Amino acid sequence: MLKGPLCTVRHVVAADLNTFIALLNDLPSRGEYFSYQFQSPEAIRKEFALSAFVTDEREQYVIEDKSGNIVGTITHFKSRTPVAREVGYRLFDPALGGRGYTTEATRMLCDYLFRAHTYNRLELLMAPDNIGSERVAQKCGFAYEGTMRGVFFTNGEMRDAKMYSLLRADWEAQRRG
Repeated sequence: MLKGPLCTVRHVVAADLNTFIALLNDLPSRGEYFSYQFQSPEAIRKEFALSAFVTDEREQYVIEDKSGNIVGTITHFKSRTPVAREVGYRLFDPALGGRGYTTEATRMLCDYLFRAHTYNRLELLMAPDNIGSERVAQKCGFAYEGTMRGVFFTNGEMRDAKMYSLLRADWEAQRRG
């Protein structure tokens, strides 16, 4: 469990499943940046029963506010190279944007990943006009690398994605400075 002044990042537990599934599959809260694909509740329960959302491929957590409410999800998963991980996040209520939950959760997860694993690189990908996500990347010390053209199929169309990265050396320099 990762605890910060604003939020806690923790694994999903069985008692969370009903709430987590409802939040995860709430299509209107996804906005324009997240796919409208969703999984059946039983498929999600089966995946949880098999792995508790923790595998070598990916690890998924909930973001919880100080009152114990699940406000979002954050995950890390395999990237294109063995020394890198991609980080992804989503707030379940767009009205919670700008309050620092995602930034704090991302910082805590990055610290954890660099301390506990040998990863040399963390990556964030986002829609080019997703200003909120770009601000999270910048606040957490990620560097813009470029825009990948036509890399994601989301909501019926191919879309570009901005790539940000945080190298271990950059993270260590931030901690010293």
